[in-house]
Amino acid sequence: MAKQVGIDKWMFASTLVLVALGVVMVFSASAVMAGERFGSPYHFLLRQLGWVLAGLAAMAVIMNIDYRRWKHPGIVFTLLGITTLLLVAVFFLDRSHNTHRWVKLGAMSFQPSELAKPALILFLAFFLENRTRMIDDWRHTLLPAVIPAALFAILIVKQPDLGTAIVCLGITAAIFYIAGVRLRYFAYAAIPLIPALYILLFHVGWRRDRMLAFLNPWADPQGKGFHIIQSLIAVGTGGLTGIGLMEGKQKLFYLPEPHTDFIYAVASEELGLIGAIIIVALFSIFAWRGFRTALRTRDTFGRYLATGITTMIVLQAFFNISVVLALLPTKGITLPFISYGGTSVFVMLASVGVLLNITQQTE
Repeated sequence: MAKQVGIDKWMFASTLVLVALGVVMVFSASAVMAGERFGSPYHFLLRQLGWVLAGLAAMAVIMNIDYRRWKHPGIVFTLLGITTLLLVAVFFLDRSHNTHRWVKLGAMSFQPSELAKPALILFLAFFLENRTRMIDDWRHTLLPAVIPAALFAILIVKQPDLGTAIVCLGITAAIFYIAGVRLRYFAYAAIPLIPALYILLFHVGWRRDRMLAFLNPWADPQGKGFHIIQSLIAVGTGGLTGIGLMEGKQKLFYLPEPHTDFIYAVASEELGLIGAIIIVALFSIFAWRGFRTALRTRDTFGRYLATGITTMIVLQAFFNISVVLALLPTKGITLPFISYGGTSVFVMLASVGVLLNITQQTE
């Protein structure tokens, strides 16, 4: 039986440092732009700070709630149902930035796709917990488990947001792998996914342009390749120690969304290689402690939760950093804990609260 221990201090500390660094970098990346657009350099900072405080409060509460309490059909399927309704509802609301990603409530807005990730994790952990011995039963186990993931992915792609859809599928694959699904089923899943991904990347005009820009950004340096080139300039300009906090130049209307998708480029320019490596090291520590928790937890439900939450955060960080370094094509995925985005930081911190509680229930 699991014994009660203290929370994982490495995970807790790395999360707090990333959040604190995020608040500082959001202000640095957005101050000039916020002053131009809204008349106050603190516009994005104050909003982010409010969500961070709410997220930290949620984390503090949730980390003291036994994670097994979330293992209730009423909670699991209510969250799954609400998330599905919200993902459908966004298509009946006004577009924002030419997408259907946000639900606006007065001055506030949130992204249902952010809620889809923890909802999917909770469902898979709940559904697969008692099906370990029949994990390869495609009719009664795999297919019912895959349906919500596939539905979420399709709805999110339609928003359109291919990056988040891939993260949802990555979470599903990670939990399936930990659950013991045979590798041949992953190969079967790749049969329809690879052609679908090819169509989405090369037969949708703006995504095809991104792929071509990724392969050769210098073919159109003032057009399709502009964002990638500016990101690489920011990273390269930082050198070893950076040019100094608040002193970055690429955020001055060169980098697109410097406070969200390309905030790692701003951090690399201002904090240098040392700062960039520290950020990667913090996420590496989080990954180490998160997967360590999953492997050390004897409770199957807790193992799947820990795997899903850790994968969600680490995979998203990997995608964001890879895009900034031109290792992957541009996609709209934020850097967890650091990028501006209220829904993202709140959901991530609340999820970490669950993970921290699991760390207290070790073998």
